[in-house]
Amino acid sequence: MPLFLVNARDKPNALDLRMENRPAHLDWAKAHTDRIWMAGPVFSDDGETFAGSTFVVEFDSLHEVEAWAANDPYAEAGLFASVEIVPFKWLLGDGKREQ
Repeated sequence: MPLFLVNARDKPNALDLRMENRPAHLDWAKAHTDRIWMAGPVFSDDGETFAGSTFVVEFDSLHEVEAWAANDPYAEAGLFASVEIVPFKWLLGDGKREQ
């Protein structure tokens, strides 16, 4: 299955919205660990303020990734100013290991 990079950036001044929806977002992400190779928050230049979320995920098609990302509780709450989804090829690093 192909990999995709999902880069979502928060709207300005949306920290409260992020924090309100964080438990649901984390539960949602944990329910999809079979598809997630890497995931985590992105920070602003200060290295402390949340600015977005990034995933590397495995799906059969771009359409499937778009549908999956649209169901993220953060997306449903309107947190993101932008979401970029592009095909990705893992070249370096350990990545997801066989279980």
